[in-house]
Amino acid sequence: MTNYSNDDSHDDSHRSGSGFGGFGGFGSNRGGFGGGSRLRFGPSVIGPAIKWIIIVNVVVFFIQQITPLTGDFGFVPGAYFSEDFPNGFYKPFTYMFLHGGLMHILFNMLVLWMFGTEFETMWGSRRFVRFYLLSGLGGALFSLILDFNSYAAIIGASGAVFGVMAAYWRYFPERKLYLYFVLPVKIKYAVPAFLIIPMIWSFISPGGNVAHFAHLGGAVIGFLLSRRGVVQQSEGTLKSWFKRRKHEKLNQRFETNRRQAEDVMQRVDSILDKINAVGLENITDEERKFLEEASERLSEDKRPK
Repeated sequence: MTNYSNDDSHDDSHRSGSGFGGFGGFGSNRGGFGGGSRLRFGPSVIGPAIKWIIIVNVVVFFIQQITPLTGDFGFVPGAYFSEDFPNGFYKPFTYMFLHGGLMHILFNMLVLWMFGTEFETMWGSRRFVRFYLLSGLGGALFSLILDFNSYAAIIGASGAVFGVMAAYWRYFPERKLYLYFVLPVKIKYAVPAFLIIPMIWSFISPGGNVAHFAHLGGAVIGFLLSRRGVVQQSEGTLKSWFKRRKHEKLNQRFETNRRQAEDVMQRVDSILDKINAVGLENITDEERKFLEEASERLSEDKRPK
C-alpha cells in the first residue's frame, strides 16, 4: 500500500475534527448565509463549477477504491524533479483530486460547498475554477519549496480548499461560523485557527500525516488572489491592458508620422520659396528629386483606400 501524507487524511480526522469536522452553520449580522440572524447549514444552492468539482472528486475517489492512483497521480515533493519530472509534470495538479478516505473527501467537499458557493456567484464559474486550481497549485508549490526532502505522497483538495477559506476570511471576517451548531466563532478567528493550531500541534507531537505546507500554500495563494477585484476583474484588466497598449502604439505611430509629415512640408515650403526667388531651373537635383518624392507620397495619401 502506498505510503502517503495527505492534507487531512482519515488517520488524522479526529485531530482535525475541531476544524473541518466541527462545521455547523453560518450566521451573520450582515446577512451571511443565514439571512440575518437565522442559522443555516451552508448555502442553499450549489454552483455549476463546485458541483462538477465535487462530481470529479467523487468519481476519482470511487476509482481509487478499485485501483490505487496515489503512485501515479499523487505529488511527492522530494521526488518531483529527480524522478517525476518531466513525465509526471502533471502531479502538482492531479494530487488535489485524490483523497485518502471517506472522511477526507467528505470534509473537503463540504467546506468547498460551504465557503466557495458565494465566490462562484460573485466571480462566475470560470474565474472561481481558476482561483481554486491556482490555490491547489500553490499548496504543491509551498510543499515543493518548504518540504523538499519529503518522499511521502501528498493527496487531497485541502490546499485548494484552504485557498477558498482564506478568501472567505478576507471578504467576510465578521461572519460567524457555528461550530457543532452551538459555538459561534467569527470567521476572522476560525479560519486562522484551522490553519495554525494543527500546524503548531504537529511540531509538538510530530509523526502525523497531514501536509501542513500544502494547507499553508493554498491559503497564502488564495489570500493573494482574492484581493478585491483581482480575480473578479483579471480577465477584463488583461483585455484593457492589451487594448491600451494597442492604442498607445497607434498613437506613437501617428505621432511619428505627423512629425515626419511636418518635416517634409517644412522642406517643401523652403524649396518652393527658393523656386519663387531664383526660379525652378536654379534648384539642385537633390531638391528637385525631393519635391517629386513628396508629390508622389501626397498623391498616395489622398488616393482612396
